[in-house]
Amino acid sequence: MASSSEGRPSYHPPRRDQPGRPPRDGNGRLRPTGTPSKWEGGRQCYGVYVYPNSFFRYEGEWKGGKKHGWGKLLFRDGGYYEGEFVDGEITGEGRRHWALTGNTYTGQFVLGEPQGHGIMLYKAGGYYEGELSGGAREGQGRLVDADGQVYCGSFHDNRRHGRGWMLFRNGDEYDGDWVQDRRQGRGVLSCADGSIYEGQWHSDVFSGLGSLAHCSGVVYRGMWVNGHPMAQATRMVILGPEVLDVAQGASLTLTVQLQQADGEVAKGEDGRVLKVSAGVRRVQLPAYSEVIFFKVDEGGRETPIQTPFGFQCLSFPLSSPQSGGLEPRAALGSADADSPPAEADPMRRAVAHPSARRHETPCPKHCQRVERGYAQFSDVCLGAPPPEHRPILFLDSLHEASGRPGGLGPRNMTPTAQDSPEGSRPDRAAMAEPAAAAFPGEYVVMVQDVTDPPFLGRTLPTAFKHLRVSAKGTGQRPHVPGEDLKAPS
Repeated sequence: MASSSEGRPSYHPPRRDQPGRPPRDGNGRLRPTGTPSKWEGGRQCYGVYVYPNSFFRYEGEWKGGKKHGWGKLLFRDGGYYEGEFVDGEITGEGRRHWALTGNTYTGQFVLGEPQGHGIMLYKAGGYYEGELSGGAREGQGRLVDADGQVYCGSFHDNRRHGRGWMLFRNGDEYDGDWVQDRRQGRGVLSCADGSIYEGQWHSDVFSGLGSLAHCSGVVYRGMWVNGHPMAQATRMVILGPEVLDVAQGASLTLTVQLQQADGEVAKGEDGRVLKVSAGVRRVQLPAYSEVIFFKVDEGGRETPIQTPFGFQCLSFPLSSPQSGGLEPRAALGSADADSPPAEADPMRRAVAHPSARRHETPCPKHCQRVERGYAQFSDVCLGAPPPEHRPILFLDSLHEASGRPGGLGPRNMTPTAQDSPEGSRPDRAAMAEPAAAAFPGEYVVMVQDVTDPPFLGRTLPTAFKHLRVSAKGTGQRPHVPGEDLKAPS
């Protein structure tokens, strides 16, 4: 027998909602307010709920009295979340905008926090696309900042950490290890100017073993400390005796050594470009030359070069056997025949053989590149005095030289009656016509660091070597005052 209540609606007394809780219908379910409700199968699934705390407002889908499905949670400060809800929590795919920072995130959420994969757009510019955890960058991702710098790689706790590649705003690229937002470990830096460093890093600078191929062609291999090479060259030295004695018209070979601050050879350096040049002593001594001094024409504006030997010199041209037709090199005071060849002993200070190895890398005229701390200049030869140089000769020397082989006779130079530019001539002196080769006397050979651009912004100081040229065919050095004096018995 059917119940007497069958077919009749049951009665439930109205219930009053407790303060601070969302309104519920007669069956205990949340009752949205403010907009018409949508019903499906007798269950309400969409509505608007204004919280007692007016900071929040929700509009969207419901299930079992909880925010569930797709909805939008608005904040009074202008921020919002729009996306999926699960059992009343922000979980799933959605978009979150923070009014305080102006940032906007689109992607996956778990319990209200960005987690999983997503894209964060920053108000200041730039964006992050990748993995997140607890709202922070964590895992693999791509970060582009407001300046256009790009980082692709690993993140931890919102920082670059692990393996990653970065493009800097100046065009430099780094590929390597990162620790707490700094380059640390091993990595390769490819600079916009063409320089490449490969090696160890610490706290964002070169530190440890590494090699730098500079855009100038210089290569340094070795230890680095706080971004600086530990065994960098600080000076150049032209190997050989204090004074090189060379026969007139002969060529010679110079070996240049790069040294560290402690005097050790800078074997870790290759590729510096060194240029050899020469100068003539402005005021000659009669013991070495028939020329008393060189005077530059009034039109010339050359500034004398101060040497470390206590005198000034004027620049003097270099020649070569190929262009000047001069005889092969022959130097006075060179190493003995029993000494090892320069190829076998790079520390030799004597003249090298013409077959000495040359660098394959092309260099400008009179230039060579350093290799393992050394550079060698072959066939260095003084040329003829330039037209603007006016040598003034001792008259006595002219008469004495005309009677000896290879001396300064009529075939080499002729005295003239032309006055000096100042309208006067030193006593017992005469002007000479241009000669075909350098006069006997004192000269200076200079080697300059012309690496361009300078390696790490520093140019090495110029190296000097004192050179004495003796008259051609004399077979002996110029007389040096005091050399033949014997000690008293």
